[in-house]
Amino acid sequence: KEVYGLFKQYDFDTVVNFAAESHVDRSIEDPSVFVKTNVLGTQALLEVCRLFWTEGETYKKEKKYLQISTDEVYGSLGAKGYFTEQTPLDPHSPYSASKAAGDMLVKAYYDTYNFPMNITRCSNNYGPYQFPEKLIPLLINNALNGEKLPIYGDGLNIRDWLHVKDHCEAIDEVINNGKIGDVYNIGGNNEKTNIEIVHIILDEINKSLSVEDKKKSKLGNHLISYVKDRKGHDRRYAIDSSKIRAELGWEPKIRFSEGIKDTIKWYIENGEWLRVTTSGEYKEYYREEK
Repeated sequence: KEVYGLFKQYDFDTVVNFAAESHVDRSIEDPSVFVKTNVLGTQALLEVCRLFWTEGETYKKEKKYLQISTDEVYGSLGAKGYFTEQTPLDPHSPYSASKAAGDMLVKAYYDTYNFPMNITRCSNNYGPYQFPEKLIPLLINNALNGEKLPIYGDGLNIRDWLHVKDHCEAIDEVINNGKIGDVYNIGGNNEKTNIEIVHIILDEINKSLSVEDKKKSKLGNHLISYVKDRKGHDRRYAIDSSKIRAELGWEPKIRFSEGIKDTIKWYIENGEWLRVTTSGEYKEYYREEK
């Protein structure tokens, strides 16, 4: 009803479905929330778009629905190769399964109703304002507080990292120029093992400290804590972005070596934001900010 009311009030040209329950660990603990948000929530958006955007049997001009998905729907890679848009979907967690289901609904609306849609599938994002349950802000926050840095398994799981600004630019390109009905993979070409990420963060935070703060700091490799591996933990993700590069002229601009420095600096300078989000006070914090 709320979504219907918004569509009735505003003449939306574009809907970008960023909304997702996205933390794999929580999907393992309670898959039902992920199904409600990522599957049923997607279907609700699709149906309201279809209702308001159609004139008889055709869609109004300049309307588009963009589904923001993830490379996790493809499953896991071996030591070589990349995910392409033709890679079969093979999700291994309740989270990725719910995202794959949402993607399939979007595709079904295109196949059945000629619905004006695109799907993008991106690699791991990093940057400011990322909720601290995610790997990079979690490690930064724990390191700043001298707490353990938990790493699943042997720490050699590989992820491709994409700065959030590069991701947003890619999304803008797909909204404006993406071919209706197509899927676009968006990758950063920055493959790192999880343990590499830990060492990069420790090194960069250490560089930012004054001589006096270094003496007081508890930073060091002793904080690294290998924990029992996550259930269904995919070994490697890597995206082939050649399609979006060739067709839309997009490519990532932010080198990981620079992007991660800026990201760490942002979290250090925004300690209050980190504190309130990790303490569960963020609702009150944002209410006061507004």
